[in-house]
Amino acid sequence: MFERILHISIYQRAIVLMAVMMMAIIGAYSYQKLPIDAVPDITNVQVQINTNAPGYSPVEAEQRITFPIETIMAGLPHLDYTRSISRYGLSQVTVIFKDGTDVYFARQQVSQRIQEAKGRLPIGIEPMMGPISTGLGEIFMWTVDAEPGAKKPDGSEYTTTDLREIQDWVIRPQLRMVKGVTEINTVGGYVKQFHVVPYPEKMISFGLGLADLVTALERNNLNVGAGYIEKSGEQYLVRVPGQIANLNEIGNIILGSRQGTPIRVKDVADILIGKELRTGAATRCIC
Repeated sequence: MFERILHISIYQRAIVLMAVMMMAIIGAYSYQKLPIDAVPDITNVQVQINTNAPGYSPVEAEQRITFPIETIMAGLPHLDYTRSISRYGLSQVTVIFKDGTDVYFARQQVSQRIQEAKGRLPIGIEPMMGPISTGLGEIFMWTVDAEPGAKKPDGSEYTTTDLREIQDWVIRPQLRMVKGVTEINTVGGYVKQFHVVPYPEKMISFGLGLADLVTALERNNLNVGAGYIEKSGEQYLVRVPGQIANLNEIGNIILGSRQGTPIRVKDVADILIGKELRTGAATRCIC
């Protein structure tokens, strides 16, 4: 057999050379189309369902959110199994499908079941599907730092809250526009919040409750439109911009009146800038 191969290679040199050239061309073309990755993504077909549940303990999140979602996901086409994590203020259910299942088909099926599950969940709880990505899809990490001695326009130094605000409102929206970027997850820093800290004794003295305070804040943080007015062939839009912009505007919101004197939020509560509670932190190693 070996001698026959040598005999054909010697006496049919042109055919052998043409075959080698064709294989080389096909190999070069395939090499250009070959996806190369330092860490190939071998993750199975999965869809994550994340649900924020502020104030829920791990046991409550498991009983009232995770379990109903897992139950309603049973019986999905091509379903392999499900797994879940319940933490303080968070429920995460991962639905695993069999290999070969189209990920968009899987997400469509999960989306339909999520709509059915909303009726079984507590009011205000909104489960959401995670991005089309996995842990091995993480390709780049960065930190946001302020240069030594850098000052804000008001002369103060940058804090971790300021850096987190820059990341969330400046850097992240621009990176989301980059082709191929599916999701950007931010870790570390403090999320800026406006805190209204009421004094119960003052609210009781005015005959007010926490519901009155919450309703007033919601009602006075809306932009209201009232149509338009026609004049000289032109339309003038009528609107009431009521969106809150700073601490002073929050403090001046009126809760009610007593004997003709308005009662404002600042009369019964402290208004200050605070931070969102977080359950972890991010560290960076400088080598």
